Amino acid sequence: MMKSKMTPKERVFAALNGLELDRPAVINPTSNATFESMQRSGSYFPQAHFDSDRTAALAAAGYSILGFDTVTPYFSVHLEAAALGCKMDWGNVDDLPTVLEYPLKDPEDFRIPANFLERKPVKSLLKSIKMLKKTHGEKVAVIGKVIGPWTLAYHLYGVANLLTDVILDPKRVKALLNSLKEVSLLFAQAQLEEGADILTWADHVTSDLVSPKVYEEFLLPIHQEGAALLGGVPIILHVCGNVLDRLELFAQTGFKAFQMDSRNSIPEAFRLVKDKMQITGNINNPSTLLYGQAKDVKMEVAGIIQEGIRLIAPECALPTRVPNRNLVEIVKTAQAFRSKV
Repeated sequence: MMKSKMTPKERVFAALNGLELDRPAVINPTSNATFESMQRSGSYFPQAHFDSDRTAALAAAGYSILGFDTVTPYFSVHLEAAALGCKMDWGNVDDLPTVLEYPLKDPEDFRIPANFLERKPVKSLLKSIKMLKKTHGEKVAVIGKVIGPWTLAYHLYGVANLLTDVILDPKRVKALLNSLKEVSLLFAQAQLEEGADILTWADHVTSDLVSPKVYEEFLLPIHQEGAALLGGVPIILHVCGNVLDRLELFAQTGFKAFQMDSRNSIPEAFRLVKDKMQITGNINNPSTLLYGQAKDVKMEVAGIIQEGIRLIAPECALPTRVPNRNLVEIVKTAQAFRSKV
Protein backbone atom coordinates (compact mmCIF):
# COMPACT_ATOMS: atom_id res chain seq x y z
CA MET A 1 0.00 0.00 0.00
CA MET A 2 1.34 3.43 -0.96
CA LYS A 3 2.36 5.69 1.91
CA SER A 4 0.17 8.79 2.32
CA LYS A 5 1.73 12.15 1.51
CA MET A 6 4.63 13.01 3.81
CA THR A 7 6.25 16.30 4.76
CA PRO A 8 9.72 16.83 3.25
CA LYS A 9 11.32 16.20 6.64
CA GLU A 10 9.35 13.00 7.21
CA ARG A 11 10.31 11.80 3.74
CA VAL A 12 14.02 12.39 4.28
CA PHE A 13 14.07 10.63 7.64
CA ALA A 14 12.06 7.71 6.30
CA ALA A 15 14.53 7.34 3.43
CA LEU A 16 17.52 7.54 5.78
CA ASN A 17 15.99 4.81 7.93
CA GLY A 18 14.94 2.55 5.06
CA LEU A 19 11.23 2.98 5.81
CA GLU A 20 8.22 3.20 3.51
CA LEU A 21 8.02 6.40 1.43
CA ASP A 22 5.39 8.30 -0.50
CA ARG A 23 8.09 9.02 -3.12
CA PRO A 24 11.90 9.28 -3.24
CA ALA A 25 13.37 12.14 -1.20
CA VAL A 26 15.40 14.86 -2.94
CA ILE A 27 18.31 16.34 -0.99
CA ASN A 28 21.78 17.79 -1.36
CA PRO A 29 24.04 17.15 1.63
CA THR A 30 26.75 19.50 0.33
CA SER A 31 25.42 22.63 -1.43
CA ASN A 32 22.44 23.66 -3.56
CA ALA A 33 23.62 27.22 -4.16
CA THR A 34 23.27 28.42 -7.76
CA PHE A 35 23.66 31.81 -9.40
CA GLU A 36 19.96 31.86 -10.28
CA SER A 37 19.06 31.23 -6.65
CA MET A 38 21.47 34.00 -5.62
CA GLN A 39 19.63 36.37 -7.96
CA ARG A 40 16.20 35.40 -6.69
CA SER A 41 17.15 35.44 -3.00
CA GLY A 42 19.35 38.53 -3.24
CA SER A 43 22.13 36.61 -1.46
CA TYR A 44 25.37 36.24 -3.39
CA PHE A 45 28.76 34.62 -2.89
CA PRO A 46 31.10 35.45 -1.29
CA GLN A 47 29.02 37.27 1.35
CA ALA A 48 26.66 34.29 1.70
CA HIS A 49 29.55 32.26 3.10
CA PHE A 50 29.84 34.41 6.23
CA ASP A 51 26.76 36.65 6.54
CA SER A 52 24.12 34.67 8.41
CA ASP A 53 21.10 36.45 6.93
CA ARG A 54 22.37 35.89 3.40
CA THR A 55 23.41 32.34 4.19
CA ALA A 56 19.94 31.49 5.46
CA ALA A 57 18.20 33.18 2.53
CA LEU A 58 20.28 31.34 -0.07
CA ALA A 59 19.93 28.00 1.72
CA ALA A 60 16.15 28.45 1.96
CA ALA A 61 16.01 28.71 -1.84
CA GLY A 62 16.81 25.00 -1.98
CA TYR A 63 13.29 24.37 -0.71
CA SER A 64 11.29 27.45 -1.69
CA ILE A 65 12.62 27.76 -5.26
CA LEU A 66 13.95 24.31 -6.16
CA GLY A 67 11.53 22.17 -4.16
CA PHE A 68 14.17 19.99 -2.46
CA ASP A 69 13.29 18.31 0.82
CA THR A 70 16.22 19.87 2.69
CA VAL A 71 17.94 23.19 3.28
CA THR A 72 21.75 23.16 3.50
CA PRO A 73 23.45 26.41 4.61
CA TYR A 74 27.15 25.44 4.50
CA PHE A 75 28.10 26.00 0.85
CA SER A 76 31.87 25.34 0.87
CA VAL A 77 34.36 23.27 2.88
CA HIS A 78 36.33 26.19 4.34
CA LEU A 79 34.54 27.77 7.29
CA GLU A 80 36.52 25.87 9.92
CA ALA A 81 39.76 26.56 8.06
CA ALA A 82 39.04 30.29 8.03
CA ALA A 83 38.15 30.25 11.72
CA LEU A 84 41.39 28.38 12.47
CA GLY A 85 43.55 31.03 10.86
CA CYS A 86 43.90 30.07 7.21
CA LYS A 87 44.41 32.99 4.85
CA MET A 88 41.46 32.78 2.47
CA ASP A 89 40.37 33.83 -0.98
CA TRP A 90 36.59 33.85 -0.51
CA GLY A 91 35.96 33.50 -4.24
CA ASN A 92 33.04 35.00 -6.16
CA VAL A 93 29.67 33.96 -7.58
CA ASP A 94 31.36 31.32 -9.73
CA ASP A 95 34.24 30.16 -7.54
CA LEU A 96 34.21 28.64 -4.08
CA PRO A 97 36.72 29.76 -1.43
CA THR A 98 40.30 28.52 -1.44
CA VAL A 99 43.05 28.43 1.17
CA LEU A 100 45.97 30.67 0.20
CA GLU A 101 48.41 29.76 2.98
CA TYR A 102 48.76 26.82 5.37
CA PRO A 103 49.17 28.27 8.87
CA LEU A 104 50.34 25.08 10.59
CA LYS A 105 54.08 24.53 10.23
CA ASP A 106 54.38 21.93 12.98
CA PRO A 107 51.36 19.68 13.69
CA GLU A 108 52.30 19.58 17.36
CA ASP A 109 51.54 23.30 17.59
CA PHE A 110 47.83 22.90 16.83
CA ARG A 111 45.39 24.09 19.48
CA ILE A 112 41.68 24.78 19.14
CA PRO A 113 41.13 28.49 19.83
CA ALA A 114 39.10 29.02 22.99
CA ASN A 115 36.74 31.29 21.04
CA PHE A 116 36.44 29.00 17.99
CA LEU A 117 32.63 28.96 18.04
CA GLU A 118 32.57 32.76 18.31
CA ARG A 119 34.76 33.36 15.27
CA LYS A 120 32.85 34.95 12.41
CA PRO A 121 32.56 32.17 9.78
CA VAL A 122 31.58 29.59 12.40
CA LYS A 123 29.28 31.85 14.42
CA SER A 124 27.54 32.98 11.23
CA LEU A 125 26.74 29.43 10.14
CA LEU A 126 25.41 28.56 13.58
CA LYS A 127 23.15 31.60 13.50
CA SER A 128 21.89 30.69 10.01
CA ILE A 129 21.02 27.16 11.17
CA LYS A 130 19.05 28.62 14.07
CA MET A 131 17.20 30.90 11.64
CA LEU A 132 16.40 28.07 9.24
CA LYS A 133 15.22 25.87 12.09
CA LYS A 134 12.78 28.60 13.10
CA THR A 135 11.47 29.25 9.58
CA HIS A 136 11.60 25.76 8.04
CA GLY A 137 12.41 23.22 10.72
CA GLU A 138 8.93 21.88 11.35
CA LYS A 139 8.50 20.85 7.73
CA VAL A 140 11.92 20.69 6.05
CA ALA A 141 15.08 18.89 7.18
CA VAL A 142 17.96 21.23 8.03
CA ILE A 143 21.35 19.76 7.07
CA GLY A 144 24.43 20.99 8.88
CA LYS A 145 27.95 20.14 7.77
CA VAL A 146 31.36 19.64 9.31
CA ILE A 147 34.72 19.15 7.70
CA GLY A 148 36.50 16.07 8.95
CA PRO A 149 40.06 15.97 10.30
CA TRP A 150 41.65 14.65 7.11
CA THR A 151 40.40 17.57 5.04
CA LEU A 152 41.16 20.00 7.87
CA ALA A 153 44.73 18.70 7.85
CA TYR A 154 44.92 19.42 4.10
CA HIS A 155 43.74 22.99 4.76
CA LEU A 156 45.93 23.72 7.77
CA TYR A 157 49.06 21.69 7.07
CA GLY A 158 49.00 21.11 3.30
CA VAL A 159 48.26 18.10 1.14
CA ALA A 160 51.89 17.29 0.33
CA ASN A 161 53.00 17.69 3.94
CA LEU A 162 50.26 15.42 5.24
CA LEU A 163 50.77 12.67 2.68
CA THR A 164 54.54 12.75 3.17
CA ASP A 165 54.12 12.39 6.92
CA VAL A 166 51.76 9.44 6.45
CA ILE A 167 54.82 7.59 5.15
CA LEU A 168 57.62 9.15 7.18
CA ASP A 169 55.96 10.00 10.49
CA PRO A 170 52.61 8.22 10.88
CA LYS A 171 52.50 8.84 14.63
CA ARG A 172 52.58 12.57 14.03
CA VAL A 173 49.71 12.29 11.53
CA LYS A 174 47.60 10.27 13.94
CA ALA A 175 48.20 12.81 16.68
CA LEU A 176 47.22 15.66 14.36
CA LEU A 177 44.05 13.90 13.20
CA ASN A 178 43.05 13.18 16.77
CA SER A 179 43.49 16.85 17.63
CA LEU A 180 41.57 18.03 14.56
CA LYS A 181 38.69 15.63 15.16
CA GLU A 182 37.85 17.73 18.20
CA VAL A 183 37.13 20.64 15.85
CA SER A 184 34.73 18.50 13.84
CA LEU A 185 32.98 17.21 16.96
CA LEU A 186 32.76 20.64 18.61
CA PHE A 187 31.28 22.24 15.48
CA ALA A 188 28.94 19.31 14.90
CA GLN A 189 27.55 19.48 18.42
CA ALA A 190 27.09 23.24 18.15
CA GLN A 191 25.14 22.84 14.91
CA LEU A 192 22.91 20.20 16.48
CA GLU A 193 22.22 22.50 19.41
CA GLU A 194 21.13 25.24 16.99
CA GLY A 195 18.70 22.90 15.26
CA ALA A 196 20.43 20.87 12.54
CA ASP A 197 18.49 17.66 11.92
CA ILE A 198 21.18 15.90 9.89
CA LEU A 199 24.93 16.38 9.49
CA THR A 200 27.16 15.98 6.48
CA TRP A 201 30.71 14.90 7.34
CA ALA A 202 33.06 15.78 4.47
CA ASP A 203 36.46 14.07 4.55
CA HIS A 204 38.32 13.88 1.26
CA VAL A 205 40.10 10.55 1.50
CA THR A 206 39.96 10.23 -2.27
CA SER A 207 41.34 7.21 -4.11
CA ASP A 208 43.79 9.30 -6.16
CA LEU A 209 45.66 10.28 -2.97
CA VAL A 210 44.76 7.84 -0.19
CA SER A 211 44.69 4.03 -0.17
CA PRO A 212 41.97 2.01 1.58
CA LYS A 213 44.64 0.79 3.99
CA VAL A 214 45.53 4.35 5.00
CA TYR A 215 41.85 5.16 5.49
CA GLU A 216 41.36 2.08 7.64
CA GLU A 217 44.37 2.81 9.82
CA PHE A 218 44.23 6.58 10.18
CA LEU A 219 40.63 7.70 9.80
CA LEU A 220 38.11 4.88 10.19
CA PRO A 221 38.46 4.81 14.01
CA ILE A 222 37.84 8.57 14.12
CA HIS A 223 34.75 8.26 11.95
CA GLN A 224 33.45 5.47 14.16
CA GLU A 225 34.08 7.59 17.24
CA GLY A 226 32.29 10.55 15.66
CA ALA A 227 29.23 8.47 14.82
CA ALA A 228 29.11 7.12 18.37
CA LEU A 229 29.64 10.45 20.14
CA LEU A 230 27.08 12.45 18.17
CA GLY A 231 24.18 10.65 19.76
CA GLY A 232 22.65 8.83 16.85
CA VAL A 233 22.02 11.89 14.67
CA PRO A 234 21.94 10.88 10.98
CA ILE A 235 25.34 11.62 9.46
CA ILE A 236 25.98 11.59 5.71
CA LEU A 237 29.60 10.94 4.76
CA HIS A 238 30.86 12.74 1.66
CA VAL A 239 33.99 11.72 -0.24
CA CYS A 240 34.58 12.60 -3.89
CA GLY A 241 35.74 10.25 -6.63
CA ASN A 242 35.68 6.52 -7.18
CA VAL A 243 35.45 4.92 -3.74
CA LEU A 244 34.36 1.35 -4.44
CA ASP A 245 37.69 0.08 -3.09
CA ARG A 246 36.89 1.54 0.37
CA LEU A 247 33.12 1.56 0.48
CA GLU A 248 32.98 -1.52 2.69
CA LEU A 249 35.09 0.42 5.19
CA PHE A 250 32.79 3.45 4.98
CA ALA A 251 29.92 1.11 5.84
CA GLN A 252 31.68 0.28 9.12
CA THR A 253 31.67 3.89 10.34
CA GLY A 254 28.17 3.97 11.79
CA PHE A 255 27.32 6.90 9.52
CA LYS A 256 23.78 6.69 8.16
CA ALA A 257 24.44 7.41 4.48
CA PHE A 258 27.11 8.09 1.89
CA GLN A 259 26.90 10.77 -0.82
CA MET A 260 28.42 9.11 -3.86
CA ASP A 261 30.16 10.40 -6.97
CA SER A 262 28.64 9.44 -10.32
CA ARG A 263 31.81 7.53 -11.24
CA ASN A 264 30.69 4.71 -8.93
CA SER A 265 28.40 1.82 -9.82
CA ILE A 266 25.15 1.92 -7.85
CA PRO A 267 24.56 -1.87 -7.86
CA GLU A 268 28.14 -2.49 -6.76
CA ALA A 269 27.81 0.14 -4.04
CA PHE A 270 24.69 -1.50 -2.66
CA ARG A 271 26.43 -4.88 -2.76
CA LEU A 272 29.33 -3.49 -0.73
CA VAL A 273 27.41 -1.59 1.94
CA LYS A 274 24.64 -4.20 2.27
CA ASP A 275 22.12 -2.84 4.79
CA LYS A 276 24.65 -0.87 6.85
CA MET A 277 24.37 2.45 5.02
CA GLN A 278 22.06 4.31 2.63
CA ILE A 279 23.42 5.57 -0.68
CA THR A 280 22.66 9.06 -1.97
CA GLY A 281 24.08 11.22 -4.75
CA ASN A 282 25.30 9.88 -8.10
CA ILE A 283 23.67 12.53 -10.35
CA ASN A 284 26.47 13.81 -12.58
CA ASN A 285 27.11 17.51 -11.96
CA PRO A 286 28.98 18.68 -15.08
CA SER A 287 27.53 16.55 -17.86
CA THR A 288 23.93 16.25 -16.68
CA LEU A 289 23.13 19.15 -14.37
CA LEU A 290 25.40 21.89 -15.73
CA TYR A 291 25.38 21.17 -19.47
CA GLY A 292 22.48 18.74 -19.89
CA GLN A 293 18.86 19.35 -20.77
CA ALA A 294 15.76 18.48 -18.75
CA LYS A 295 15.38 15.21 -20.67
CA ASP A 296 18.92 14.21 -19.67
CA VAL A 297 18.20 14.94 -16.01
CA LYS A 298 14.94 13.01 -16.14
CA MET A 299 16.63 9.99 -17.71
CA GLU A 300 19.50 9.92 -15.22
CA VAL A 301 17.34 10.44 -12.14
CA ALA A 302 14.84 7.80 -13.27
CA GLY A 303 17.71 5.36 -13.74
CA ILE A 304 19.07 6.09 -10.28
CA ILE A 305 15.67 5.50 -8.71
CA GLN A 306 15.21 2.27 -10.63
CA GLU A 307 18.59 1.10 -9.32
CA GLY A 308 17.34 1.51 -5.76
CA ILE A 309 18.40 4.94 -4.50
CA ARG A 310 15.69 6.57 -2.39
CA LEU A 311 17.67 9.67 -1.36
CA ILE A 312 18.09 11.45 -4.69
CA ALA A 313 20.93 13.99 -4.79
CA PRO A 314 23.64 15.51 -6.95
CA GLU A 315 27.04 13.89 -6.55
CA CYS A 316 28.60 16.90 -4.82
CA ALA A 317 28.22 20.64 -4.24
CA LEU A 318 26.71 22.21 -7.34
CA PRO A 319 28.60 24.39 -9.80
CA THR A 320 26.84 27.72 -9.34
CA ARG A 321 25.94 27.98 -13.04
CA VAL A 322 23.77 24.86 -12.95
CA PRO A 323 20.40 26.06 -14.29
CA ASN A 324 17.63 25.86 -11.73
CA ARG A 325 15.33 24.22 -14.28
CA ASN A 326 17.53 21.12 -14.17
CA LEU A 327 17.30 20.97 -10.39
CA VAL A 328 13.54 21.37 -10.49
CA GLU A 329 13.49 18.48 -12.98
CA ILE A 330 15.09 16.24 -10.34
CA VAL A 331 12.14 16.95 -8.06
CA LYS A 332 9.59 16.44 -10.85
CA THR A 333 11.12 13.09 -11.74
CA ALA A 334 11.07 11.96 -8.11
CA GLN A 335 7.44 13.03 -7.82
CA ALA A 336 6.57 10.91 -10.86
CA PHE A 337 7.73 7.83 -8.95
CA ARG A 338 5.18 8.41 -6.19
CA SER A 339 3.34 5.18 -6.89
CA LYS A 340 6.47 3.10 -7.44
CA VAL A 341 8.34 3.40 -4.12
